[in-house]
Amino acid sequence: MIKFHEIKVGDIVQVEYEGTRFDGDVIELDHEDKLVRIHNGEQEFWYSPGDLYAIPLDDVQLQKLKFSRELNGDGSIKYLRGPFRILLPGKDHFSSFEIWYREDHRQIHQPIGVHDLQNYYYDMTKVHLTRE
Repeated sequence: MIKFHEIKVGDIVQVEYEGTRFDGDVIELDHEDKLVRIHNGEQEFWYSPGDLYAIPLDDVQLQKLKFSRELNGDGSIKYLRGPFRILLPGKDHFSSFEIWYREDHRQIHQPIGVHDLQNYYYDMTKVHLTRE
């Protein structure tokens, strides 16, 4: 479950509906009723935050977000999208890593979801991170 205050328009999340999960984009927030409007590529519908789940950040998700991957000689992995960087200390260690954009450098010490990365990216670059 994702807390309502963590959700922003443009975030990519998973929605559970009648026992099935699918990915969708947040297209609108209703702050009064605390509902989230999700577009799944075919249709739009309103959901409560209790129906929304984070998509775990991993190599597949970063590739969908158009990050390129570089293997470093020390065994670390760097993901790049323009001047934005993600550095993993070892193979697929998404539980503790660094992100940076120009002089803004941050340490992440827990697994995060795609929507979290999108929110960090926006906070640091002032540009929305999308799959397109």
